[in-house]
Amino acid sequence: MCTAINFKTKDHYFGRNLDLEYTYQESVAVTPRNYPFHFRLAGTIESHYAMIGMAYVADGYPLYYEATNEKGVSMAGLMFAGNAHYPEPAEGKDNIPPFEFVPWILCQCEDMNKVRKLLGRVNLANVSFSEELPLTPLHWMISYKEESLVVESATDGLHVYENPVGVLTNNPPFPVQLWNLNNYMGVTREAADNRFTKKLSLSAYSKGMGALGLPGDVSSSSRFVRAAFVLHNSVCKESEEESVGQFFHILASVEQQRGCVRVREEEYEITVYSSCCNAEKGIYYYTTYGNRQISAVDMRKENLDGTVVISYNLVKNEQILMVN
Repeated sequence: MCTAINFKTKDHYFGRNLDLEYTYQESVAVTPRNYPFHFRLAGTIESHYAMIGMAYVADGYPLYYEATNEKGVSMAGLMFAGNAHYPEPAEGKDNIPPFEFVPWILCQCEDMNKVRKLLGRVNLANVSFSEELPLTPLHWMISYKEESLVVESATDGLHVYENPVGVLTNNPPFPVQLWNLNNYMGVTREAADNRFTKKLSLSAYSKGMGALGLPGDVSSSSRFVRAAFVLHNSVCKESEEESVGQFFHILASVEQQRGCVRVREEEYEITVYSSCCNAEKGIYYYTTYGNRQISAVDMRKENLDGTVVISYNLVKNEQILMVN
């Protein structure tokens, strides 16, 4: 289970919570411009836009969970179990296995016009990375500045949706998530008014009662509603520190704590990490479940003309500042 958001202050920020009960030893990975992407069914791209994001680097290949390229286009894959369907390779299409989808888009696209063009001919083909790493059922959010798209490959074909909310979680399919917001149109950040009946003298006894009815559980549909409410009511100044800090506060509204979602005996889903990338500066910020301090990797401090993926292990142990 996961939540991704798109956020704009002075700069554009993109990131997500990764919610799982396990980890693949992911790292922050920078793929330079001259790392050759050998796509299984679509040839090789020798030179491309550099990118940074969270990935499991397998035999030198970055399996990106989410990433941002040097032009500011960002993309994240989120679990879509029970709905994702990957067809067999198709004639006349760009056949891209889902594990290649993030780099295939980001290495070529400088804006949403190019993204839309590539999506018009893509087929997310049913080809796994390896026997040990079978395909994961996913859907994706792609963002550039204030624009966002959702891509879902289902049994009835590939769907590309405009995403005016700038939020994506998991099931149900995106149009249902969007429609569900109608059920919360009365929720407000303002003080509650007595609309129950004029015959009773009812009054608010606490701040925040205008948001009564906002779901508080961690199901994907509830997280979509809550993240959308917090994101669209967010008030934030434009400095980097305040923007990044606010981004993590928004993600914190839908994070998962160990023990609240039991998957199997003694296995609990948690927010493994939270990320926030300044898409214009190429700075990738993150926290982990065990380390609440924000860590960062600046893509532009690396040799972006290199040929080898650069990766940084996550800081997972708590960093506590003693003040006395």
